[in-house]
Amino acid sequence: MEKLNKIVSTAVPIPIEDIDTDQIIPARFLKAVSKDGFGKNLFRDWRYHQDERPVKDFILNNDTYQGQILVAGKNFGCGSSREHAAWALADYGFKVVISSFFADIFRGNALNNGILPLQVSQDVLDQIFSLIESDHQTLLEVNVAEQTLTAGNLKVSFEIDPYKKVCLINGYDDIDFLLSIKDDIETYEKSRVFTL
Repeated sequence: MEKLNKIVSTAVPIPIEDIDTDQIIPARFLKAVSKDGFGKNLFRDWRYHQDERPVKDFILNNDTYQGQILVAGKNFGCGSSREHAAWALADYGFKVVISSFFADIFRGNALNNGILPLQVSQDVLDQIFSLIESDHQTLLEVNVAEQTLTAGNLKVSFEIDPYKKVCLINGYDDIDFLLSIKDDIETYEKSRVFTL
């Protein structure tokens, strides 16, 4: 995984609540086992008509809004527990998803795939949507090490599991993390005295 320490980016706003994993990546695209290529089908049924023409007014088809940060309505990632939703977001280029609530399984899948699910209060989320609406070039700064989100004059702290924070900052998956502490594990094992 890529390291994720600080992101400064414009954002893509989707102020829709209860976006489920089937809307993020429809079930018919789940046949592949590689993470590559899922981004082209992110929000597929919202982005394209059945005849493959882009839906003109869908935000991802609007060049005005781009960036590595997705700002979404409350209860993002609900529904089935497909990891492919995180794969699609990452493959599209999103590093951070901001919402006022995340489904637990989606949160875990996102973190395991190098995406920060950044939860804020509903009031803060509304302020971020307003900032982006008034200026689509608004820059958001997400500092994982300091656990802060800054947008315009708004600066808030966010929570993150300490272990997942270490993994994001260093670009570790679970195996990489264990390998990073291999010497400590071996030292501990050598210090253990087993008696039968």
